[in-house]
Amino acid sequence: MSNRIYAGLESGKNEFETARVLLQSVPFDGTSTWGKGADQGFEAFCDASDNMEIYDIETDSEPYLIGVHILDEIAERKDAQKMFQATYETTQKMLKTGKFLTAFGGEHSISIGIIKAHYEHFENLTVLQMDAHTDLRPEYHGTPYNHACAVYDASKNANLIQVGIRSMDVSEKEHLDYNKVYFAENIMDNDYWMEEALGKMTDNVYITFDLDCFDSSIMPSTGTPEPGGMYWYQVLDFLRRVFRRKNVVGFDIVELAPNPHNPAPNFIAAKLYYKMLAYKFENELKNSEDHD
Repeated sequence: MSNRIYAGLESGKNEFETARVLLQSVPFDGTSTWGKGADQGFEAFCDASDNMEIYDIETDSEPYLIGVHILDEIAERKDAQKMFQATYETTQKMLKTGKFLTAFGGEHSISIGIIKAHYEHFENLTVLQMDAHTDLRPEYHGTPYNHACAVYDASKNANLIQVGIRSMDVSEKEHLDYNKVYFAENIMDNDYWMEEALGKMTDNVYITFDLDCFDSSIMPSTGTPEPGGMYWYQVLDFLRRVFRRKNVVGFDIVELAPNPHNPAPNFIAAKLYYKMLAYKFENELKNSEDHD
């Protein structure tokens, strides 16, 4: 298992046996087509996590108490198909533990195998993709395991809902379900879409979060930072509703390409991950405090 310890947690909170949450690093950046560096994302995320406050004001909880264990990374760095197979098989194995699975990229291609294992494990699964790009190409540059193909397989085998989209290729239109896409330009000045999107989700939801969903003014450290994206509190508002109303069965965060001259995006990634844990275990943490 990994020597990395999430957020500097003390003994008893970071071991595989006692942790409720598993964190899988997949530092693959083999198919990115413009900005490189997503293979460095996990280390930057960990460094930021080590330096954040572990009390969450919004939920009045300390999510670290549920325990987070970092698994050995998926080591394949070059071959996209081999990376896919490794993440798929590892996720299948880890799902049998009954623990809550989370993953951190790497580029968005790392999600393909993880999502496949989840929709095979959980019946009638919704995949919630928060992203600037549709990522619906059946294949790109000769492989179906490209980052531009991240949710094509999910679109054919799960209930795919896409939020924050503002960039796509014309060839992807035929694979797009416009009834389940929330384009960024249509959701910026209102929140009615959130309830509509929730109404289209099944009970079990897997979240794949590409950090370029955020506006490039606050998240420039991605492979393809797109203008016109979502902002921090809008994202949190939506995510908390999802976690409260649905059974989120796992999530991944991808596409952090750190800039050594601007650590703020690394901290956004770290806080986003911690917020999602806070929302997932909010009721459980509160009940635990009530009985202390």
